[in-house]
Amino acid sequence: MDEFAQQLAAFKAQIEQELQDGRLSFPTVLELSMRIKQLADDPNSSLGDIATAVRAEPLLSAKILRMANTVQLNPYQAQIATVNDAVTRVGLAALRCLAYAVAAEQLAKDHRSSRMRLIASGLWLHSVDVACWSYALSAQLKVANPDSALLAGLMRTIGQFYLLARAADYPALEGDINRFAEFVATWGSAVGHALMDAFDLPETIVEAFDDAELFGDVWPPTNLSDVLFIASLAAETPNPFDTMLGSTRRPDLLSICTGGVDRSEFEPVIEAARVTKQEMLAAVSG
Repeated sequence: MDEFAQQLAAFKAQIEQELQDGRLSFPTVLELSMRIKQLADDPNSSLGDIATAVRAEPLLSAKILRMANTVQLNPYQAQIATVNDAVTRVGLAALRCLAYAVAAEQLAKDHRSSRMRLIASGLWLHSVDVACWSYALSAQLKVANPDSALLAGLMRTIGQFYLLARAADYPALEGDINRFAEFVATWGSAVGHALMDAFDLPETIVEAFDDAELFGDVWPPTNLSDVLFIASLAAETPNPFDTMLGSTRRPDLLSICTGGVDRSEFEPVIEAARVTKQEMLAAVSG
């Protein structure tokens, strides 16, 4: 058995055991996201307590201020300059999204090799692209809460992020990156669901990842699952694991999957959503 196969077998055994025990080992960069979640869920926590936690992370502070001053959340453009005011304006749901986004962005940079960092960076860009499309489509179609859609879009690849982070302990896996991609494709969903359980996400979000009923070419979409599916195809930034496994470019698939939809109904919604998507993209990833 070559070194790649040995380390892959060891990695697989470790992930299987963690899933069985229900004790996934969170990368350090996710701790702030978990802390924000705990504070948001604690009825004894004040907005001041939450703002204090946010201020401990400069990147999160900058992002929440940027989001609070977007046209979507601040249509009258009265400048918001403090984290406390920004937390109040954005709300706890969107704050949890941003806390996870910051963690995922840092996770994308937290790798021991340039090759893995490149893959993680591509996965981060794709995740944010999908999340912002999810927000924009939900806001445009009034199908789901946009903040929930944003979080769902970010969480869509959390299992892949986790496996990337843990793979840093198994350097031989870089020796055959396509076989590693197959491993991620096999285990990403199960790990993602376990992580969503750990984050204690609302059922409406968890259910959106159930692939039992795929989008049926019906317009407009009727639920968050449909929105996520369309957002994943509308995203211009590809998932690097899809690319390694030879998947077709997703924007092309969007045209195929919505081929039966009246273009006069479909295209105006997509174009309007694209404008909102660009603004949210600047707020989340800028």
